[in-house]
Amino acid sequence: MQNVIQTRPHARAALLKWFALCFGIAAVSSIFPARSIPTWYDALVKPPLNPPNHIFGPVWTALYSLMAVSAWIVWKSRPSSCRRRGLRLFAIQLGLNFLWTWIFFGAHQTLTAFIAIIVLWAAILLTILTFRRMSGTAAWLLVPYLAWVTFAGYLNFAIWRLN
Repeated sequence: MQNVIQTRPHARAALLKWFALCFGIAAVSSIFPARSIPTWYDALVKPPLNPPNHIFGPVWTALYSLMAVSAWIVWKSRPSSCRRRGLRLFAIQLGLNFLWTWIFFGAHQTLTAFIAIIVLWAAILLTILTFRRMSGTAAWLLVPYLAWVTFAGYLNFAIWRLN
């Protein structure tokens, strides 16, 4: 059953804060690929479905935007233990997202990164299932993220195996 979304004071400011959180994580974690793509990453053998490098930025921009709106929708829902759990899971998966980027692009540990992306995938799924209890819209907004991380898992696994 979905909670009724409350009109909360300062909802617009909160939306901006969710965007700032998501894009803040994106900005900090982008340091690792920026350093590694022209050197380490470009030298790797890639699987056949590996997209060109210029695709990743726009995709992640869209995904972080969807993530911010999704968290904001849940934040606006009625206070409950489910909302707290959902937002905690959201924070955990955001941290795991950062961790994967550091492990893969920063530490160049492709097997460890693959293990981390499996944990990230599970955290995203748990977040979706929890968000769904408060808002179907919030849950659906995370589905493209789960799909992209699934694809990234394939790429990560293939890069590990090929290199």
